[in-house]
Amino acid sequence: MSEVNSGERVGGWTRFVTARPRLALLAALVITVLAVFAGSGVADRMGSGGWTAPGAESTYATKALEREFPASQPNLLLLVHSGSASVDDPAVAAEAARLTERLAAEEGVTGVGSYWQGKSPALRSEDGHEALVAARIEGEEKAAGEILDRIAPAYRGEHGPVEVSVGGPVAVQHDMQTIIEEDLLRAELIALPVTLVLLVMVFGSAVAALLPLGVGIVAILGTNAVLRGITEFTDVSVFAQNLTTALGLGLAIDYALFIVRRFREELNAGADTRAAIGTTLRTAGRTVLFSALTVAVSLAAMLVFPQYFLRSFAYAGIAVVLLAAAAALILLPAALMLLGPRVNSLNLRRLPRRPRRATAAADASTAPATASGGKGTPPGRDTGPGARWGRFAALVMRRAPVFAVLTTVGLVLLGLPFLGVKFGTADHRQLPATAESRVVQEHIRHGFPGNPGGGLEVLAEGPATPAQYEDFRARVAALDGVRRVDGPLTAENVAYYEVLPDGESVGQDAQHLVRELRAVPAPFDTSVTGTAAALVDSQDAIADRLPWAVGIIVVVTLLLVFLLTGSVLIPLQAVVLNALSLTAMFGAVVWVFQDGHLSGLLAFTSTGDIETTLPVLMFCVAFGLSMDYGVFLLSRIKEEYDRTGEHEHAVTFGLRHTGGLITAAAVILAVVMVAIGTSRVTNTKMLGLGIALAVLMDAMVVRSLLVPAVMKVMGRATWWAPAPLRAFHRRFGLSEGESAPAVSPRSRPAEGIPGGAPGDVPGGASEEIPGEGGGQGRDRIRAGA
Repeated sequence: MSEVNSGERVGGWTRFVTARPRLALLAALVITVLAVFAGSGVADRMGSGGWTAPGAESTYATKALEREFPASQPNLLLLVHSGSASVDDPAVAAEAARLTERLAAEEGVTGVGSYWQGKSPALRSEDGHEALVAARIEGEEKAAGEILDRIAPAYRGEHGPVEVSVGGPVAVQHDMQTIIEEDLLRAELIALPVTLVLLVMVFGSAVAALLPLGVGIVAILGTNAVLRGITEFTDVSVFAQNLTTALGLGLAIDYALFIVRRFREELNAGADTRAAIGTTLRTAGRTVLFSALTVAVSLAAMLVFPQYFLRSFAYAGIAVVLLAAAAALILLPAALMLLGPRVNSLNLRRLPRRPRRATAAADASTAPATASGGKGTPPGRDTGPGARWGRFAALVMRRAPVFAVLTTVGLVLLGLPFLGVKFGTADHRQLPATAESRVVQEHIRHGFPGNPGGGLEVLAEGPATPAQYEDFRARVAALDGVRRVDGPLTAENVAYYEVLPDGESVGQDAQHLVRELRAVPAPFDTSVTGTAAALVDSQDAIADRLPWAVGIIVVVTLLLVFLLTGSVLIPLQAVVLNALSLTAMFGAVVWVFQDGHLSGLLAFTSTGDIETTLPVLMFCVAFGLSMDYGVFLLSRIKEEYDRTGEHEHAVTFGLRHTGGLITAAAVILAVVMVAIGTSRVTNTKMLGLGIALAVLMDAMVVRSLLVPAVMKVMGRATWWAPAPLRAFHRRFGLSEGESAPAVSPRSRPAEGIPGGAPGDVPGGASEEIPGEGGGQGRDRIRAGA
């Protein structure tokens, strides 16, 4: 398509979003109110599982055992404590029998059994003061949770000579869901006021600060409504709500910061409101749309995994990213159209100081400025806004090889602990130590022989004789790492064995035993399930799909960054540097959450491993956010390079005019993620704190040090592309700026380097768009910038 058509399209969009701003905002208000009602109660429809692969052998075996032998898969445990008496005391036994009979009569409960029925040693604590009643609540997670809510209060507490606590997998999942909902509300109450204060500090104006917050709220409420709709068709993890809040606030603030800042610059340069919005949408707006696509692609990669835990984050992430971008590109321009120069109203930072003259109406961080380090700028004169970032960029590029090597080595060292990662599965230790279901599981884990419920189950299907069943049992018992084999319990053409492994129920030895069990020859079909088997299947599913997910992210990122820059090397650089920015996060995850350092300070229990799906989730989210900041920086560098053709100046200019913005956005997003990280559920804490660290490292180390250093080392080769790709980019490429480059011999782009072209700005702006300084671009070039 031609540049003229592109310009007309942008101009048409500007006219569309500014034609009836009051009507647009009223419609948005109505839609938001409807979203509040549509999304209400969404958490109650979400699940707290989703870590297992639905098509795996362990999943099949679990469902078959639930159907054929309900008592083999108990998910509800009543821990009966007899006080100072023995559990075999007649009064205790009588009360326990009444509780067991009563539980068996509950609707939706099946497979009820207890220690007092069969005197199984596995259901009696070693000290003789506790014993178990086991049952299975039928139905999927949501239905089982509703049944638990209905029956648990009648059993919890004192019953004559005994005291009963409620536990089991269904209670663990229910407690996890309830705690996450409570923690999410607390995180929002922490993040919103702190974010508002930070935005006021960034913008100065209270009016400008409220705009990003409004965009974020619209995105969050809209996403809740979307998730509510998705729960009608598929399972969605309750953990996804945390991502909705974090990205809804974080990305909406990023996008609104970028747009409002550019709008204020255009106003300061003398443009009227409509022209300022037109230029803002053509430049910053295009970058926001481009950034949203890169983040959405990174999150969409999780759709390739079968676990609904991961897929849920893709649902929530894609929805909140697109809604945040839509609000920033539709509602925000409408609000700016109504506000105009009043966007700078209520400058709270200036209240204690004497009023300045009108030309200082906007805060210094958004005022136009000349580029730092220009060849014609006398020493000591560079004191304008962003000057520190300009001087910092110049310093980094003077010692580019040193900064590039030291920063890369430092990031690699921070990531080394991840080489010792051990993958596990989420269990009751995710919950705070005071949660009732965790207390029950801890009592069982440490006080009962053989850790009931922690073994492996082998399902045998097909006709077989008793001798064949016994022969298979003997083969299983002969395997290394098997402590005991119980069974078989038989029905028509089906049987099952319970295999108790030595050591931890999900340790490396147990996982190895799963693979050995599946290799034992038998005259019938066998399937192995249990916690360790589900973990093995989950790891296999992730390993099988991970190359596809990474490939999607890398290929689409390369394509999008090429469309933005027209360079072949910059996309490769972006992928490598983004990966480096994640090393500190992954190293910290292992050092802190697996190895247990800082567990006391952060109030969690280390399990000695990392839940298998968490690194995948954190990679996709953190990579997308890194690309978000990378696009912001590269778009400004590209815009200035198109204008001047001077590589080093463009890098300095880009860092000067986005360094403060990216840092502010990263700090605000980190605040939101840290608020999420205050959760009492360990996985949520890991997600929040890990991504907060990744965001800060990316903004303060990679974007500030590595990018300018690497671009300096690569020199003008940074912008190289072969002739066919240059032609492709001229036709289909995008960039933040389309103004024509300077034509002086020293600033003309070299052959093969993509340049700009005049753009059309609706609303009466001149055809040649002013640069960051709002019309000072040519003056800057003439001054020798």
